[in-house]
Amino acid sequence: MDVDVAVLGGGPGGYTAAIRAAQLGAKVACIEKEAELGGTCLRVGCIPTKAWVQTAFALKEAEEHFGKFGVQVSGTTLDFAASNAWKAGVVHQMTQGVAGLFKANGVEWVKGVGRFNDPNTLAVEGGEDVTFKQAIIATGSFPLRPPIPGLDSPRCVDSTGLLAQEQVPARLVVLGGGIIGCEFASIFRRFGSEVTVIEMLDTLIPQEDADAAKELAKQFGKRGIALELGKQCTQVDDDGSQLTVHFGERETVQADLMLVSVGRGPLVEGLGLEAIGVQLDRRKGIAADEHRRTTVPHIYAVGDCAGYWQLAHTAFREGEVAAENACGHDAVVDNRAVPRPIYTDPEIAGVGLTEAEARAQHGDDVAVGQFPWVANARAVMQDETVGWVKSIHETRYGELLGIVMVGPHVTDLIEAGVVAIDAESTVETVADGMAPHPTLSEAIKEAGLAALGRAIHIPNRKPRAKTPA
Repeated sequence: MDVDVAVLGGGPGGYTAAIRAAQLGAKVACIEKEAELGGTCLRVGCIPTKAWVQTAFALKEAEEHFGKFGVQVSGTTLDFAASNAWKAGVVHQMTQGVAGLFKANGVEWVKGVGRFNDPNTLAVEGGEDVTFKQAIIATGSFPLRPPIPGLDSPRCVDSTGLLAQEQVPARLVVLGGGIIGCEFASIFRRFGSEVTVIEMLDTLIPQEDADAAKELAKQFGKRGIALELGKQCTQVDDDGSQLTVHFGERETVQADLMLVSVGRGPLVEGLGLEAIGVQLDRRKGIAADEHRRTTVPHIYAVGDCAGYWQLAHTAFREGEVAAENACGHDAVVDNRAVPRPIYTDPEIAGVGLTEAEARAQHGDDVAVGQFPWVANARAVMQDETVGWVKSIHETRYGELLGIVMVGPHVTDLIEAGVVAIDAESTVETVADGMAPHPTLSEAIKEAGLAALGRAIHIPNRKPRAKTPA
């Protein structure tokens, strides 16, 4: 098969690249080994996980809010089989949707394992070779597993294994307090599991804003999630009926299941990349520039296999950029306004700089405003008043540097911050704009007003003390 653009991998970066290249008039083939398109995200990642998040949210609504709203229910129970059926249905609908989009755009789906034979040929296991003028690599990532004795037990699963469970474990240990670990800890606590999170660093979600991490730890504690922070897991024993997890200074906890969520590594092995001159790093993945071009000029790389971010939405954009460049256009990826959604309870979302990053770059020329949900009418109506919205800007020109949110539906609300930062908006633009009332979105404007010392619906506070010299 001879094509203009060959895409290796049918996940978010790959299928987006394939569709965009076809829209630009290229003859495109996408090589994908799995039975369904969509990659980790659609099949065993973002989509099924967030389907469970929706189940957990419904349980919370019934257990904690319905009575306050005047809706009486006679008790709630989790039908885990029905929840799994719903999850599977959502996944099927989304993956079939991608297949339909391939058909609508004329993208050829080549099923099988692909490997570079030379700089212009992909060999497909069990099929004919695909020759190309341009190629885009989008092979994704895989869950890492640290060398801890006993971690090879079948009771120690990665995120894919946890999503395949047919029963809720009575006791779940989560190894790793990053985004994936915290999301599953939040879900399974709502499902009824006793949950313990073991994290070697002193904080949850260590790359996020420190105030958000503290708020999440506080709320997890209130929900009964045990946090073992600043402690390393040293060994896992499986006696055939349960796990004994060793951590810290001779501490142990028993569990029925353990989630290993210590990060993901780029899938670059066995692709024949080094032989054709594509530079790669086993830890960071394929080296690619802002055009997503690798060290071989007609070969591009996007998504988890190519460093930068491990987020589906960054892969989407990188796929578009790579496809446009492969088709003779000039496009670049701008990572300034990448949204960072975390689907815990409470939800967390950020965009731009964290407060610590802003102060590191701008010193004392930084102002911060925080608006609590308890002062927002819509949040009060929904009985969702945990958390706040934080606005961060530099004081010389007023440019908005970042927004961080903890609370209801913030993973949806953060898009307003993405647009504002992409447009290089000032904090005044955000604070002086009209927000519809009563809505959750008002909190974004109100946080900007608070940062300017012009808060209306909360008392104005004195600015934070300057950083000591």
